[in-house]
Amino acid sequence: MTIGSLPLFHRVRGTRVVVVGEGPMGEAKRRLVERAGGIPCSEAEAHQARLAFVALEDERAARAAAQRLKSLGLLVNVADRPELCDFTTPSILDREPVLLAISTSGASAGLAKHIRLRLERLLPDTLGNLATALNRARETLRARFPDSNDRRRALDEALDEGGALDPFDGDAFDRVEAWAADSAPSAPRDVVTIVLASDDPDDLTIREARLLGMADIVVHAPEVPTAILDRSRADAVRRSLPMDTSDLVGLVVILRRD
Repeated sequence: MTIGSLPLFHRVRGTRVVVVGEGPMGEAKRRLVERAGGIPCSEAEAHQARLAFVALEDERAARAAAQRLKSLGLLVNVADRPELCDFTTPSILDREPVLLAISTSGASAGLAKHIRLRLERLLPDTLGNLATALNRARETLRARFPDSNDRRRALDEALDEGGALDPFDGDAFDRVEAWAADSAPSAPRDVVTIVLASDDPDDLTIREARLLGMADIVVHAPEVPTAILDRSRADAVRRSLPMDTSDLVGLVVILRRD
């Protein structure tokens, strides 16, 4: 299964970003650039920029501005015209340093906004504090778990639902330091077999989706769809059957139901 856009977070702090346009639409783009620490500038300074926003109501003028900026090598966003965009701007849920970006690839900004508003009610305001505390504990964790797989498994266990550092628990950040100093290595996971009910990833049970998201190794039948495999961790090892699994841990084997 392909995705409409490649999700990236672009660092613009201290750099110039072209904003073409006045009025509410142009001001909104300038505020967005400033919020990320960038410096809004005019088209005249495009030679010093890498990104540009075009916020013009007139379609012909917007197309012309986008063409000029693209010819200079800039990546361009054109407000309300996704077909002209090199990138689109998501609806942002801010729990700095945690940022959630909800995108519809330009299909509906309103839909992205209302998804964000629902998520705003679910995620505690202290989620950013948890991320900051985990960052401060990075060296303590490296010392306690020199092996990266042990370290990741310990974090998976702590951050899981109901775990010591459950991200949906607003007080979890207060426990990071003590957890990092005293946590014990988690036991390697057993081999688990998932028999698919269908080729639709939405038919995975909650347990199956969680297992996929935490597996170190995913061994699968050749015909298992990519849409299913993409529910696993991006850095999980993927192998197509047949494979000797007798000495492997943290493994999910995916088979299709006949």
